[in-house]
Amino acid sequence: MDSSHVNALTAKHEGLDRRLREEMNRPAPDAAKIQALKKQKLRIKEEIAFH
Repeated sequence: MDSSHVNALTAKHEGLDRRLREEMNRPAPDAAKIQALKKQKLRIKEEIAFH
């Protein structure tokens, strides 16, 4: 796999992490949104690790 793809996945993972932290710090966090963000992060992490 080419490193630019891994870099893009890493950037996307970091963006999801930032969105997750923002959601968790809200006064009334949306549990469904948090769960969806965590799943997306996990999929990307697995794809990075696979390559």
